[in-house]
Amino acid sequence: MHPAPSVIIFTVFSGMGFGLLFWLGLDATPPTGWTAFAFWLIAYVMAVGGLLSSTFHLGHPERFLKAFTQWRSSWLSREGIAAVATLVLMGLYGLGLVFFGAVWQPLGWLGAIGALATVYTTSMIYAQMKTIPRWNSHLTPAMYLSLSLAGGALLKGQIIWAIVLLVVAGLVLVFTWIEGDKAFANSGTTIATATGLSNIGTVQAFEPPHTGTNYLLREFVHVVGRKHSMKLRVISFVLAVVVPVILLAIMSATFTHWLALVAVVSHVAGVLASRWLFFAEAEHVVGLYYGKR
Repeated sequence: MHPAPSVIIFTVFSGMGFGLLFWLGLDATPPTGWTAFAFWLIAYVMAVGGLLSSTFHLGHPERFLKAFTQWRSSWLSREGIAAVATLVLMGLYGLGLVFFGAVWQPLGWLGAIGALATVYTTSMIYAQMKTIPRWNSHLTPAMYLSLSLAGGALLKGQIIWAIVLLVVAGLVLVFTWIEGDKAFANSGTTIATATGLSNIGTVQAFEPPHTGTNYLLREFVHVVGRKHSMKLRVISFVLAVVVPVILLAIMSATFTHWLALVAVVSHVAGVLASRWLFFAEAEHVVGLYYGKR
């Protein structure tokens, strides 16, 4: 699929923001005062900023409220409800910590659950899509959740947890790429199954439906060269996992804010690259009609 910048930013930054809220909600000795304010500000800027950026991809952003009404059937609607509930709960929890020094822990626990639920619902928007075999896998929510938890631990300064979760996220990322490369072929989807004409003989496309580009080609058919793909995978893995793990290992002995900043920036850059690949490598079955699959 065509990798829209707004969607990439949304999934990366909101994931890290809700990941940080998860760790803040679970913290048995949470920060208070201005320290708590700083953590909540970072989490909300990333989470809310990511959510707002996603509205730019909507055909009618002014109608975003309608997304909340379809929760029975739409993962997008469930995501919106989970996000709002989490932000409200964690907002109240943070209010107590910042202004009153009060630890209303039950709100933190509920907010942590809500943060995970939000990331999960985001991932299921893509994992449910049978028209994109690469996404239609249990590895999609595993990737979203592992990167969110790892990124949140990194922002929270949970060094040991961040190292462990970054390694886990890296392994999930590699498995996602390996399994994803085989997903379209393993799905058994062909031009014959796509048209439903397999029962009358061999199906071949005589010519593409259009001589020029169109909406479907712009939005759902994006071909990435194998060499380019592998290069980006290596870059994203090194930036998202290897560099932060090395820096965190160094900081486990002597914590340095500058190293922490470099680790966060490197991780964000790596996840952005991997998320671009997530969309760019998506092989939508509509590409069969244009000879792109």
